[in-house]
Amino acid sequence: MSGTERKRLVAVVATHDRLGQLRQTLERLLAAAPRDLAGIVVVDNASTDGTAAYLAGLEDPRLIVHRSEANLGGAGGMETGMRLAVARLDPDWIVLMDDDGRPEPGALAAFHDLPRDPDAAYAAAVYYPDGRICEMNRPSVNPFWRPRIFAGTLLRMVGGGARDGYHIPRAAYDAPEPRPIDMTSFVGLFLPRRAVEAAGYPEGRLFLYGDDVIYTLGLRRAGLAIAFDPRIRFEHDCSTFADDRRRVFNPLWKVYYTYRNGLMMYRSAAGPLFWPMLLMLLPKWWLAARRYGPDRPLYLRLMRRALADALTGRPLPAHAEVRAMAGPAPAPAQLAPGQGRDRPVNSR
Repeated sequence: MSGTERKRLVAVVATHDRLGQLRQTLERLLAAAPRDLAGIVVVDNASTDGTAAYLAGLEDPRLIVHRSEANLGGAGGMETGMRLAVARLDPDWIVLMDDDGRPEPGALAAFHDLPRDPDAAYAAAVYYPDGRICEMNRPSVNPFWRPRIFAGTLLRMVGGGARDGYHIPRAAYDAPEPRPIDMTSFVGLFLPRRAVEAAGYPEGRLFLYGDDVIYTLGLRRAGLAIAFDPRIRFEHDCSTFADDRRRVFNPLWKVYYTYRNGLMMYRSAAGPLFWPMLLMLLPKWWLAARRYGPDRPLYLRLMRRALADALTGRPLPAHAEVRAMAGPAPAPAQLAPGQGRDRPVNSR
């Protein structure tokens, strides 16, 4: 695609109380040539760390800042940002990211320099700053739509390697061509205008966790293709759990969103196989309560409420209600040594 044929690309960034990360992301975006990035929409989720003053001091005609009166979470930030981008900037393409996710130098130019299908979305290859593949952003296919992959995933579950059954192989990051996928994250996701026309906007009331997978599954159902393109590289400077197999959520209210949205995600992906899948998930989630020590009763209460809300389809509660369910956030000293911490509120 030559320079004269470049399409209008707009970035959407959701942020909450991570000014240091936001600075780096906006520096990277603002360094992109206008021909590669026509606009930037930043949704400030009621930050209290000086983010508003920092954003007010930036002078770039491409930048639009929206400050929410309340924290909308990553999901609400993405929905709000996409709506603003479409209404005010008329993009051909939208690229999504959190405040700690950013394109590597040259990534946006790489997106433009190759032919792009207006009926397909493209997921970038996401790495940690040290060059390792960012596991939480490794795209996947829906095993419930592919019998062979589904069978392989079931076999891998015995050894605890189910993720490798339906996530793209790590070798795909070194491949020369894009690879079809069904589900991916909002870090480095390039959406054509057609995506909004076909599938609408992400469900902001999900607040955080699973909203990206639910949305990308919706894109596939709407007839759009999604491709993982290893030639577009993003960096995700995120802090994850110290041990991905021994997760402990802090603050504890994140338990609710993880399980409620997780069930909604499984229901969307699995269809009629959701109920057998639920029988496999419940014992695992119940046993995880052992890792919470004195917070075990609260963990179980949040888990039960998440199950009830997801299975009955009750209206999604406001974030303030979810926080109230969890009570005061535990002090860091209450976590046992070696237990990791989840990322801040609007991250994925």
